[in-house]
Amino acid sequence: QVQLVESGGGLAQPGGSLRLSCAASGSIFRIYAMGWFRQAPGKQRELVASITSGGSTNYVDAVKGRFLISRDAAKNTVYLQMNSLKPEDTAVYYCNANILSTSVGTRDYWGQGTQVTHY
Repeated sequence: QVQLVESGGGLAQPGGSLRLSCAASGSIFRIYAMGWFRQAPGKQRELVASITSGGSTNYVDAVKGRFLISRDAAKNTVYLQMNSLKPEDTAVYYCNANILSTSVGTRDYWGQGTQVTHY
């Protein structure tokens, strides 16, 4: 079994910052790409940022220059530092990871989601 557990969501004031964390645990052999998606009410889930096992990053245009994705391989954790938050950043944020498990091979896993609200 592999689990992704997210933390760090909440309320943010205009122009404020939040940091999301997502820790993977369980029967993990290797973690490949990790990323953050978000889904606002009435909209489709979209990729916000991703990071490969080698550290290469990719961002959706709407967050470039404001968000920073990083990962700590030793902790099996991916972070999303969100700065200069805007109303349009309000959404449920989901962690995603492509993981080779010792029991079921390679597949994508999702976190439970964490709410980020700009007020």
